[in-house]
Amino acid sequence: MYLINIITIALGLSMDAFSVSITEGAVAKVFKKRHILLIAFAFGIFQAFMPLIGWGIGKWTFSYVERYSRFIALFILVFLGLKMIYEAVKNRDKKIERSPGIKRLLLLAIATSIDALAVGFTLGTLKVSIFTSVLIIGTVTFLFSAAGVVIGKYLGLFLKDKAEIFGGIMLILVGIKIFAGF
Repeated sequence: MYLINIITIALGLSMDAFSVSITEGAVAKVFKKRHILLIAFAFGIFQAFMPLIGWGIGKWTFSYVERYSRFIALFILVFLGLKMIYEAVKNRDKKIERSPGIKRLLLLAIATSIDALAVGFTLGTLKVSIFTSVLIIGTVTFLFSAAGVVIGKYLGLFLKDKAEIFGGIMLILVGIKIFAGF
C-alpha cells in the first residue's frame, strides 16, 4: 500500500516541476532534445535528492516525534498542497521573463524541490523504503518534466496553473489518507 502513497506523492511533487517545464517549453527559443533532457534531469535529480535530505532529518528525529507522525504528515502535506494551489491562483496572469541558462535552471530546480525536502521528513517518520521512494519521485519528476517541456512548446501557458492546482490537491489527499491510516 505504501507504493501507492509514494507514487501519489511523486505525482503531487512533480507538478511544480511539470508546470515550470511547461513554461520553459513555451518560452524556449531553441527546441532540442538536449534542452528537454537537461530540464528533466535537473528537476528529477533535485526532486529525488531533497527527500533524501529530509528523510535523514526525519529518521534522526523520529523517536521524538513518532507519536505525532500522522499529524506531522497531515500538516506538511496539506500545507504544501494549499500553498501550491494558492500560488497557482495568485500567479495565474503573470507574464514570463525569458532568462535561459544553467544558473536559472538550477535555481528553478532547487525552488521546485523545496517541498520535496519537507515530504522527505514525512517519509522518515513513516518507515518507508527511502531508496524506492527517491527512485520513484525522481523518475516521475523526470518524465513529467520532459513531457512538460514538450507540452509547453505546443500548448504554452494554458496548462501551467492547472497542473499546480492538481498537484496541490494530490498532496492534500495523500496527507488525509496518511492521517486516516489507510
